[in-house]
Amino acid sequence: MERSRITLHALPLMFFILLLAACERPDPEVTILSTGGLTAVPPTIAALTFEQIGLAPPEPAPPTPTAPVYAHTPTPDPPRYDPQSVGGQQTHTISAGETLGYVSQLYGVTLEEVLALNEMHINDILHIGQQIRIPGQESQVGPAFKIIPDSELLFGPAAKGFYVRQAAASYNGYLLRYSEQVEGKQLEGPEIVELVAHRHSINPRLLLALLEYRAGWLTRSAVPNEAFALGKGGAGMEGLYRQLSWAANELNWGFYGRAEGNLHTFALPDKTRITFHPGINNATAGVQRVLGGADTITYDNWLRDVGPGGFYATYERLFGNPFALAVEPVWPLTLMQPALQLPWTNGETWYFTGGPHGGWNTGSAWAALDFAPAGDALGCYDSDAWVTSMSDGIVTRSGFGAVVVDLDGDRYAGTGWAITYMHLAERDRIPVGSPVQTGDRLGHPSCEGGFSDGTHLHIARTYNGRWVSADGDPARGGIPFNMGGWVSQGTGQEYNGFLIRGAVSKEACACREESNAITWE
Repeated sequence: MERSRITLHALPLMFFILLLAACERPDPEVTILSTGGLTAVPPTIAALTFEQIGLAPPEPAPPTPTAPVYAHTPTPDPPRYDPQSVGGQQTHTISAGETLGYVSQLYGVTLEEVLALNEMHINDILHIGQQIRIPGQESQVGPAFKIIPDSELLFGPAAKGFYVRQAAASYNGYLLRYSEQVEGKQLEGPEIVELVAHRHSINPRLLLALLEYRAGWLTRSAVPNEAFALGKGGAGMEGLYRQLSWAANELNWGFYGRAEGNLHTFALPDKTRITFHPGINNATAGVQRVLGGADTITYDNWLRDVGPGGFYATYERLFGNPFALAVEPVWPLTLMQPALQLPWTNGETWYFTGGPHGGWNTGSAWAALDFAPAGDALGCYDSDAWVTSMSDGIVTRSGFGAVVVDLDGDRYAGTGWAITYMHLAERDRIPVGSPVQTGDRLGHPSCEGGFSDGTHLHIARTYNGRWVSADGDPARGGIPFNMGGWVSQGTGQEYNGFLIRGAVSKEACACREESNAITWE
């Protein structure tokens, strides 16, 4: 979603959303059309299913390896904060598209608590820039037990060569018998897992382990409560795609919220507030959060889930000790962004319509920026403008509105740098496997891929599968997005921001004006 200009801040928020081109939130990239029910057990891996989600088919599977052995005990991380100082009252500034329900979820408090503290009614209109007080609560400090290493949460080097269908075939469980229609295409269970994993940059092993732990989808031939496999109910949560998308987003919330967002607490459904133990790693925080999200979770059974006999035991049974799979460090200390150009043709002007915001869905780092092509059209329309490659590389995914370009040439986007170009129309979109050079055409901006109510381009970076924040502070090891000398600078509010080149500054705006016009010259 693109950010309004300050001059529009008095407009009612819903009116603002309807008028402007946007990526919807809090669940922007999720559209289920229907649940298709059971299908026949699919045969061995078929290129068609991989092509449906825009991936090249895998190489033939090697013999199943012996589960890795890890004879050590993971050491605690250096404590990052005093857990007794966490949980006091906070203030949140409303950004475009936010609702009180979203803000409540972000901080792990109930909507009723937010309404009472701010003396508000559920039907009150929110305004961009409005200050909302978040209640403080006493909390329980979570356990120090580490569940997985950071690299095992990411769709990074540790996931290379892992294919969901190959892993599921040895169990011949319900996942192989399930199908569902996602954004107009009928996908089978393994390909739904792959799609969610790629979109959120979450390790598919982790999603499979969650499916098995909560509902037995890998090993059982029939499962209860097919519509809500991971235990998250509610209207619009039906189906495997929705359940996995919710889980992947929660995993990212815990990981990136703790790593970059200074979020150290969350609430269980029984209203127990948990403060992450200061010695756990960020991936363990992500797993603790998703295990605390199912509707029936209480503090006592959450403690069981996050302990050595809970989810961890299932993960180890399926894939071996997760710490034996660790790839460390995920980011080298000397990491620098390679040279990137603007993603359109030299001489053209596009408009900077969205500052730093989620790379995919709300839980990921603020890795993305939005741009709209020149012209007078509003909303979703067919554009003949071309999105061009910002770098040399190889297209490793082309489908469901996304083109992903791997920059290091190994044909796997989870190692090294990769760029995701989102909302590219199927018409003229470059096929998977294509080598590209800087400036080559990738496709046309559109509304395709998840939900978008305005034609635009959404771009984001990953390194080793970890989203790279667009407005990273270099003084704190961050790597700001730099495109042809235009450097991203955030304001601390999602979708707000500037692109700066020398003495010239352009502010994100859901408009086409000189103030946000970016010309490649």
